[in-house]
Amino acid sequence: MESELHILLVSPDLLSTSRIAGLAKDMSAQVETLRSLDDTPRGGPFDLVLIDTGSVLGDPAVSVARVRAIVDGQQTQVGRVPKLIAFGPHVAKQRLDNAKAAGADDTVSRGELLGAFPALVKRWCSP
Repeated sequence: MESELHILLVSPDLLSTSRIAGLAKDMSAQVETLRSLDDTPRGGPFDLVLIDTGSVLGDPAVSVARVRAIVDGQQTQVGRVPKLIAFGPHVAKQRLDNAKAAGADDTVSRGELLGAFPALVKRWCSP
């Protein structure tokens, strides 16, 4: 795993974004937040993409496809496509299942993500 990871977080939820940014900072990672799917990331390349299916409005399948298109377009320049992880409330399992079916590499509950953030990031970003 690289010494400094670059994570793209897609979420309009201020509480989740601030908690994830704090957890990432503790492990020397940088987080760029997209609050809307209409925005374009300023940075990159990204090592990991997280999408909040509980806060991003609309069908998770559409959201995952839009995020994948944004990131794939940037990554072709460096030949590396980051894993796309969907997370959300554990009670919204169907939304997570829809995200997985639409092409998310993995899904986790919000509690799982926040509770085991360093270990999960290491797993997702290891070669």
